[in-house]
Formats: sequence, structure tokens, C-alpha cells
Amino acid sequence: MFKKWLTLEMSVVLLAAVFTTFQSCNSKVANDTKEESVTPKKEPESPRKKLSQEFKDYWYSGTAEITSYELKQARYGEIRTGKAVMIYVTEPFLKDKQVKADQSSPDNIPVLKLNATKKYLTGIYPYSIMTSSFYPVYDNQHALKVSFSAQEWCGHVYAQINNKEAFQVMSRSYFESEGDQDFNLKKTVLENELWNKLKINPENLPQGTHQIIPSLEYVRLSHKELKAYDAEATLTNSDGFYTYEITYPELERSLSITFGNAFPYPIESWSETSKSGFGPDAQILTSKATKIKTINAPYWQQNHNKDLYLRDSLGL
Repeated sequence: MFKKWLTLEMSVVLLAAVFTTFQSCNSKVANDTKEESVTPKKEPESPRKKLSQEFKDYWYSGTAEITSYELKQARYGEIRTGKAVMIYVTEPFLKDKQVKADQSSPDNIPVLKLNATKKYLTGIYPYSIMTSSFYPVYDNQHALKVSFSAQEWCGHVYAQINNKEAFQVMSRSYFESEGDQDFNLKKTVLENELWNKLKINPENLPQGTHQIIPSLEYVRLSHKELKAYDAEATLTNSDGFYTYEITYPELERSLSITFGNAFPYPIESWSETSKSGFGPDAQILTSKATKIKTINAPYWQQNHNKDLYLRDSLGL
């Protein structure tokens, strides 16, 4: 009887040891993954900034602000001509699902959404690009979501950043070296969110030395690692215009945005200087966009053939 009890006890101890070892191995593997390299922290919300009556009258009038631009876009070492459009509109946003809310609720987060599009030709085939950023109108936390997609005849790429406990990144590409990626990043300034922020409170734009995650468009089309880079940011105010400039020394890239210094801070132009092309033929070129026209309209209702003339008013 004693031998049976001893054998049983030894078996239990052995099983416990194996289980402990198994758990330890699993923990080590989990800690080696990219997602575990980021320690999630709940982003503290700053106090909600009071919205001015001017802001409410403009952004809650039942219309969107639509601005068209003449585009000179560097791609594959040459400057291409095209058009860019920026559509700003406010909408209710669900924090958990991170999509536009279908129903009114006190839990909804009011955001200023920017849909920025570019269309241009590279020789025989076209490029179509769109970036969406959803930024709280209270200017009290990072963008809740940023998404990007590019389509051309070689294929398409897609990337998305969701503001959760950390920045949750999902990236998809037809290139083998990039493929399907899912990982986390520590929260820091997003270049994409700054286009929303300057329309709300330009004086609150980050200045000086910062870690900034470059735009999803730049990162995906240049095939750079999606991460934060050291950057210098400056804001100047002269002759009725703000100029906001970001410089990334490691990337040899700079972005300059010129916009009005009075509400609603219309974006007049921007330029982006960086390497264009790949390998030894890559060269530093500057892309530029210059405003054509701004209109305020409920574009989601203007989807009939009779509304096509509105594109002419935007120079599209």
C-alpha cells in the first residue's frame, strides 16, 4: 500500500514539474514576440477642451469641407501630375469598435475625420491613394484610428493603426518581404493625426524634438519600417499664414504645410521632400500640392448624375 502511495505521489510531482516547465517555455515564446515588446498603457485623456461657438457653427452645419489641389507627386524618381482632395467632416465614433456610430449615444466620441485622396499616373498605369484619420474634436488624445490604402496595377497595400491599450498595427502587402504583419507600437505622435489637429488647435501642434510615426503613405510606398523616428517640428506665423514643418534626419525627409492662421485654418499648400526611386538611381525630389478650390457641401447626398457638375467647381 505504501509503495502504491509513494508511486502515485511521485507521479503527481513529476506531472507538476512537466507542467511548470511547459508553462515557462510558453512564457518565453510569448515574450519573444513583437507584440509583447510593447508594454500596453491606458492613454490618459486630457481634459476636454471647450468647443467655441464658431467651431460648432462651422463643423456641425451638416456639410463637409472639401478642398481640391493640383498635385506634383514624386514617384520612381520622376514628378507626376495629378489631383489631391481633402475631405474634412465631423461624425460620431465608437471607441471600442472604432468605426462610425450608427446610433446617437452619450458614449460616442465626436471626431473630425479627414479622408485624403491622391490620383496620378506613373506611365501607363494609375495610382489611387486614400488615407483616413479619425481625431477627437476635443484635441485631448491621439487619433483613434488611421487607415491607408493604395491601388495600382502591380497590386494593392493596406495598413491600419487602432488606438487601443497600445497602437495596434495591421499591415497587408503583395510584397513578399512585407506580407501580412500584425504588431503593437508604443503610443507617440502620429504624423497623420497632425493634419486633423491643425484644423482644431494649431498652437497645440507638437514643436521641438519628438518621436513621430511618419505617414502611412510614406512608410508603405517607400518600404520603410513602420515605427517612430526622431523628428524636429516647427510652427511659424507670418503674413497671415502658419507654416508647420517636420524634418526626419534619419529618413532624409521633410514635410511642410502652409495654412491660414485664422479659423477654419484652410490648408493652402504642402510640400514633401524625400528620396524618390530605389537603389543607386534614387534622388531627392519634392512633391507639392497647391489649392484649387474649397467648397462646403453634404457630398454624401450629392451622388446623382445631376450632381456631376460639382466636380467642375472643384477643378476635378
